Amino acid sequence: MYNDFQTSETFKEKNGYDVGGVWYPRVTKIVDIKAKPALYRFYAGVKNFAEGESVKNKSASEGTAVHEAVEAILLGREPKNDPKIQPAIKSFQDFINQKNIHVTEDFVEKRVVNHNHRYAGTVDAVAFIDGKLGVLDIKTSQAIYRDYNLQTSAYMDALKDEFTGLETRWILKIDQIQTCQFCGARRRLKGGIEKIKPNGRLPCLEHAWSEMRGDIEFQEFPHWQNDFAAFLGAKKLWEWENESSLKKIGYL
Repeated sequence: MYNDFQTSETFKEKNGYDVGGVWYPRVTKIVDIKAKPALYRFYAGVKNFAEGESVKNKSASEGTAVHEAVEAILLGREPKNDPKIQPAIKSFQDFINQKNIHVTEDFVEKRVVNHNHRYAGTVDAVAFIDGKLGVLDIKTSQAIYRDYNLQTSAYMDALKDEFTGLETRWILKIDQIQTCQFCGARRRLKGGIEKIKPNGRLPCLEHAWSEMRGDIEFQEFPHWQNDFAAFLGAKKLWEWENESSLKKIGYL
């Protein structure tokens, strides 16, 4: 919606990438057009919109720190020593050693462009895992949401001609939790917000929390074509929503 932005250049900067002198909308901005029930529940659980934005921004900052540490480790470098995310990073290091994940520098934080469908994005990594070559996407969210399949399918289609052996995609969720030593409930602290998930048993009157530890979830999603068809539908809706702006910048 053009009125949300002061200039065409601001719209372009917020919503896409300039690649070789050509502007392309960003994959994550396109996917944002989809309704996000989990995000709505989050805003319903805070005092007001301002508090929600504060928590969201702090969570994003923490997520960026994890991503930067993960990128350094994938490239064989020493990550910054940040005690706040150390449990998550240690779990990630243990995980990649166990899975024997291989990447090369050119394929980490890789900018990709789909010229046929006219969009661009940044892939966390193109990786070799368990004898397969695929897209590896790192998340620091509370869960692996289905929305991520739209995003990773867009990367798969953009890369399928560049990597003839590309066959799958993985989502790796990296988090930190504490566990109650009595009832098994899980506590997550992110963005200054505490979330406690019961373990199906009667909750304690007073929890006894363990030390913070990393929590890894890893899922493979090899069949991406149907997700990509849905992504193209989302892109069409995003273009409709932003038609005025896209015409002003010459995209439509």
